[in-house]
Amino acid sequence: MSSASIESDRPLCLPADTTLEAARAQFAALRRMTPAQRLEMGCKLNDEVRALVKAGVRHRHPEYDEEQVRIATVRLLIGEEWFKVCFPGCDVQP
Repeated sequence: MSSASIESDRPLCLPADTTLEAARAQFAALRRMTPAQRLEMGCKLNDEVRALVKAGVRHRHPEYDEEQVRIATVRLLIGEEWFKVCFPGCDVQP
């Protein structure tokens, strides 16, 4: 048993608020999906994350126009290192 799981018998990848039974049901449902269905679900989740990030930017910067929101969202999603490469000199803050 690893030291990370000494306090409980929960697998390391199982969230604290998820029962083992619920996790097994979720994984079984994922295994029944076709690769195309899993890809579609992943794309939808990606869209939802982007929408949440944009909403956070809008909340923090109500003065931003849509282009500034887009750039700030990209900055958060790709990280500072790549943002500086892709948008040199840009000072839009997330």
